[in-house]
Amino acid sequence: MSTTTVNGLPALPLGTTGMDITRTGFGSWAVSGANWRFSWGATDDAQSIAAIRHAVTSGVNWIDTAAVYGLGHSEELVGKAVAGLPEAERPYLFTKVGLVWDPADPKAAPRRIMKPASVRREIEDSLRRLGVDHIDLYQVHWPDTGESLEYAGDGSGAASPNATPLEEYWQVMADLKAEGKVRAIGLSNHSPALLEAAERIAHVDVIQPPFSAINRSAAAEIAWAHAHDTGVIVYSPLQSGLLTGAFSAERAANLSADDWRSAHADFTTGLAANLRLADALRPIAERRGVSVAEVAIAWALAWPGITGAIVGARTPGQVDGWIGAGAVELTPADLDEIASAITATGAGTGPARP
Repeated sequence: MSTTTVNGLPALPLGTTGMDITRTGFGSWAVSGANWRFSWGATDDAQSIAAIRHAVTSGVNWIDTAAVYGLGHSEELVGKAVAGLPEAERPYLFTKVGLVWDPADPKAAPRRIMKPASVRREIEDSLRRLGVDHIDLYQVHWPDTGESLEYAGDGSGAASPNATPLEEYWQVMADLKAEGKVRAIGLSNHSPALLEAAERIAHVDVIQPPFSAINRSAAAEIAWAHAHDTGVIVYSPLQSGLLTGAFSAERAANLSADDWRSAHADFTTGLAANLRLADALRPIAERRGVSVAEVAIAWALAWPGITGAIVGARTPGQVDGWIGAGAVELTPADLDEIASAITATGAGTGPARP
């Protein structure tokens, strides 16, 4: 598929949605604030809004968020950030549904709930927080298990009697699209088997799996999408900061207790291998005159079928560190070098090369 240009940045069609998106989009999980289960720690709302606006004025034409990020706070920040922009300059807004929290216990793990009434309540809340009359891409955040996000089920979407069958919740998503409340519908964190089941009901416009040089486990989902004219926007291409080239063991040790990363295996038992892989990207970045982060994102974008990558930032300066990634085209030799580093370090799982 040939690359076009939007706002001066490389862009691709997002599946069959009719939207051309820049190859990097702004991800708003990291700016969602403190005091909830999957927080990145305290943030400065003014800086967060400045980062979002800087990404947009730098050419990024889509923002990805979710209702659960900050328990609504992230969507509110995105709404404030885009409210002051002229209509012609406003980016596409993508958000997610299906993780429901208890306001009385904000630090409890949110539950995976996709019951039709819950979905319809959530979309109205998201529209209000974002300040729009429709959502450009509405995505199911996780398969409905009826359990908390940390439930160790098999990902089938049928972990308990409380689970809503995929066929039921995907039909509701299709209905929202038919009603004009959303322009396109997508599935995040769903297996190829679930994608296939959804496709029999209504076209899966977009998928959103995690994907980076460390976490390569979604290769099968990406291949499925590539074969079905489904757009792919991947999240965590920098593995939550590990592949920026600026992370260190000292920084990991000093993560605040309310930063979810402080207890995650990628930042504890797997940290050494992950940092060695990040260091292995540095010579390529130096040869190309770009940042380590841009090389890491370009590696994800090199996979057939991937339309764009979601990248977070808490400050305008962090945006500048990755904004050029879509224009970095890694050579076969670069990809071989990265594959060798993946094998040598033992970081992550999955295929090492597109």
